[in-house]
This record gives sequence, C-alpha cells and structure tokens, in this order.
Amino acid sequence: MIVIPALHPVRFLAVLSLLWIGVTTSAGATTHPGQAELVSEVARDTGKNPQALNALLDGATRQQSILDAISRPAEGKSWKDYRPIFLTDKRIGDGIAFYREHRALLDRIGRQYGVAPQYIVAIIGVETNYGRNTGSYKVLDALVTLGLYYPPRATFFREQLKELLEMPDNHLGGPIDQLTGSYAGAQGWGQFMPTSIRDFAVDEDHDGRIDLQNSLPDIFASVANYFARHGWVSGGPVAARAQPDVSAKAITVKDAQPQWPLEQFEAWGYAPLRPLPPAQPTSLQMLAGDHGPEYWFTFQNFYVITRYNRSPLYAMAVDQLAHAIVAGVGPLDAVQ
Repeated sequence: MIVIPALHPVRFLAVLSLLWIGVTTSAGATTHPGQAELVSEVARDTGKNPQALNALLDGATRQQSILDAISRPAEGKSWKDYRPIFLTDKRIGDGIAFYREHRALLDRIGRQYGVAPQYIVAIIGVETNYGRNTGSYKVLDALVTLGLYYPPRATFFREQLKELLEMPDNHLGGPIDQLTGSYAGAQGWGQFMPTSIRDFAVDEDHDGRIDLQNSLPDIFASVANYFARHGWVSGGPVAARAQPDVSAKAITVKDAQPQWPLEQFEAWGYAPLRPLPPAQPTSLQMLAGDHGPEYWFTFQNFYVITRYNRSPLYAMAVDQLAHAIVAGVGPLDAVQ
C-alpha cells in the first residue's frame, strides 16, 4: 500500500492536479501523428489489445530514407534508361535457370490458374531478382513512415498499415515488428502489399499459413492468382510493335486498359508489325527508346500487369523479360 504523507489542503490539491495531468498525458501520448485514431479503428474492428498495438507502433521509426526513395522511383525514368535495369544478360540467364529448376511446379500452377508461367517468373525476376533481394526495410517502419508522414499518398499507405495490423498471424510470415520488405512495405518474392496478401495470396502448399518468403508454391500461386483475378486472358497477347505512318493521328490514352479495336488504330494510321485480329481490343503506348519513340499496341494482359504496378514501363519490362526467358528455356507445354 502506498502511504501519502499529510499535506496542507492547498498543497494536497496541487499534488493531485499534477498527478492527474501526468496520468492523462501518459495515457493520451502517442509516438506518431494519427496513431491514436488508427489504434482505435484496429481495436474496434478486430478486438486486438490497444496497448499491444500502441507498443508495436511506438517501436516503429519514421525513416527519412524511405521518404527519399519514394520521391525518386525507377518508373520516373524513360524507357531507354529503365529497360537496361531489368533486361540484362544476367537477369535473363538467371530467369532461364530459375524456370528450368522449378519448371514442374511453375507449369502446374500455370495450368491451374490459366496464366503463362514465364510471366510468373518474370514478375519475380523484376521484383526481387528471383528472391535474392526482397528488401531490408522493416515493413512496419515503411508503412508508418508513408502512412503517417507522407501526405501525397497517406490514404493508400495508411490503409496498408491498418491491414498489416489487422492481418491474421498465419498470413504474416513472422512477427509484425520483424517483417522486412521494400521501402514501400511490400513483402516476399512477389512483393505483395498487405491488402494484396489479404485479397490474392494463396496457401498453395496447404500448411495452414501463407508464406511469401519461403514457400515456392505459395509464392508462385499468389502471383498467378493475382493475375487471374485481375482478368488475365489465357493464351492472349500482351504487347506488339506498332508502326505509325506520317499522317498518324496523335492518340492520348489515360491508362493501359484496351479502349478501341485494333482496326480503329489502323484507321488512325498505326499498323501492326505482325498479323493480329482486327477486332482485338487494344490500347497504344508510346515509349522513349534508344532510337526515338517506340509505339506498342497493348492488350488486356498488359493491362493486368499494370494492376501489379501501374507503370507501363514496368509492364513492358515484365513482358520482354518473359519472352527472353521462354526463348531460352525452349518449347513449353504449359499455358501460353
């Protein structure tokens, strides 16, 4: 029992006031802006202990290097500078070796989800160099930094942080405060954000948990499921070169979603360099290549790749890496 010495009434009231201020300040203090509201929402939605949630967030650190990295993404480069990052002889060779090593599993998952397996390999190749570099940032630090200190995209990253805090333990691959990933908070060989883990990740090896860091069946199937759920067309084209004539109409597209039939582009002065169905729904991308503008017809499967990363440069790199890998592997009997 704590014994409080007798005090003059005025002094006694003053001590009580100081104690009350100390208690309320301690209870209401938070490490990060918006933390109290976030903890309240997660506790309300999941029943998780607010003290435990606050302890997790108190241990997270705002990282200036993360804010610096998001301000200079590789997708801000031109195609002639972006392409050499991913279409190197080594990355192609490593992709061929990776496919050959895991071909039986990749082909099975490709057939199961209706997704060409070379694109599963290419995604992993572009994202993490076939699992060699999954990121060294603490995921919690990344999402706290971007969700609570980066106003331009705070809404998106706060949603990712909330989902991370709400995620079941068997979807995490480890304790929240020990997970590592990219500066944007993406995890595993396929670099899934928390909402993508929630919506598209798969326990393909049926061990009762989703492990995007150590289970190749889970990794491959999660990428394939992401594509399938976003509308991948089995056997469909991704991109094809286009040649404009001197009177070609200037075209502005808002994104990679196919908007017109190919024959409409031909009427506007853009010809395919290989035979394609005239009614094929199509979009058009103009990229700054080594020798000037490159024009590309892009299709539904190209659009699906941009659901993984919205940059058309990214989607084109994945497509070209996939073609280079499959050319090195040889004839496939899986889904094309």
